[in-house]
Amino acid sequence: MSPRSAILAARAGSGRRADLARRPVAVAAVGLVLLAVALVAGIAAGTVAIPPGDTIGILGRRLLGLDIAPTWAAAAETIVIDLRLPRVLTAMVVGGGLAVAGAAFQGLLRNPLADPYVLGTASGAALGAALAVLIPVRVLVLEFGLLHGLAFVGALGAVLAVYRLSRVGANSPMTSLLLTGYAVSSLLAAGLAMAMYLSGAGLRQIFAYLLGGFDASSWGRLAVAALLIVLASLGILLRARSLNGMLLGEEAATHLGVDVRRERAILLALASLATAAAVAVSGLIGFVGLVAPHVIRLIVGPNARLVLPLAALLGASLMVGADLAARLLGEIPVGVVTAMIGAPFFLALLRRTRTGYEL
Repeated sequence: MSPRSAILAARAGSGRRADLARRPVAVAAVGLVLLAVALVAGIAAGTVAIPPGDTIGILGRRLLGLDIAPTWAAAAETIVIDLRLPRVLTAMVVGGGLAVAGAAFQGLLRNPLADPYVLGTASGAALGAALAVLIPVRVLVLEFGLLHGLAFVGALGAVLAVYRLSRVGANSPMTSLLLTGYAVSSLLAAGLAMAMYLSGAGLRQIFAYLLGGFDASSWGRLAVAALLIVLASLGILLRARSLNGMLLGEEAATHLGVDVRRERAILLALASLATAAAVAVSGLIGFVGLVAPHVIRLIVGPNARLVLPLAALLGASLMVGADLAARLLGEIPVGVVTAMIGAPFFLALLRRTRTGYEL
C-alpha cells in the first residue's frame, strides 16, 4: 500500500470511529425529542382535546412553577393534572422499565429473542391477578388493590420458583433456567385457565388485566411503581460492565474479574423486580420489552452502557404512543396495540437481518 493510500485509509477509519462515537449521542437526542413529543401528544389528545399550547402552559405552570397566565378553562387543568399526566407518566415508567429488563434478560441469556417475561413473570402475575378476582375480599392500600398486590407477588414468586428449581448444585445454568421457566410458566398457565373457568362474572376483569392498559392509573400507584422500577433499572445500569462481560460467555467474564454467579443472580433479581412492578400497575403488555432493546442494539451495538439507557428512552416513547393509539381507537387494551404494531415490526426486522441477530 502506498503512503497516500495508507493515509486515506487511516482517515476513513478515524471518520468511521467518529461516526460511531457520535451515533449514541444522536440517538439519545432523537429519543429525548421523541419522548417530549409523546408526552405532550399523550396529554393533549383524548375525548376532550386540549391544544398543545395549553397543555405545555399547564405543565409549565403546575409542575415548573412558571408565571403563566391561564388562558384555558379550569376543567382542562384538572383533566391534564389529575387524569392524563399520571397515565402518561405511568406508561413512560412501565415502558422504560420493561425495555431495561428486556435488555438485561437478552444480555444474560445471550438471546435477542428473550423478553422480560421469559422466566414466568407474566404467568405468575396473571395467576395472581386471577386469584384476586376470585377472592371475595376488597382491600385498598396506597391505591393498590388486592389484584395489584397478588399480581406483584405472583410475578416475583414465579421467578423465585424458577431460580430455585433450576439450581444444579450451587449453580443455576442458563439452559436449566430457561427450561424450568418454560415448565413453571406452563403450570401457572394451567392454574390461570382453571381460575378463569371458575371466575364467572369476573372473567372480564381478568381479560382486561391480561391485555394490559393504563386506564386505572393514579398518582399513588405511579409513585410506588416508579420507585421500584427506577431503583431496579439504575441497579441494572450500574452493572452494565458485568452484563458486557457475560455477553462474551461465562468463562470470559470470569477472566475479566466478574463474579458470574453473584452478578447473574443480582441482575435476574433486579430485572424481575422491574418487570413485576410494571405488570402490577399495567397488566401484561408485550413486545415493548422485546423490540426496544433489539432496535437500539442494531443501531449502537451491544455495549450495555449504551443499550440500557437508550432502550429505556425508546421503550417509554413506544408505550406512550401505544397508549395514545389505544385511547384514540376507543379505549381498546394497550396490549392489543403493541401486539398489532410490534409483531409485524419485529418480523420485518428479522427479515431485514435475514439470519437474525447475534449478540
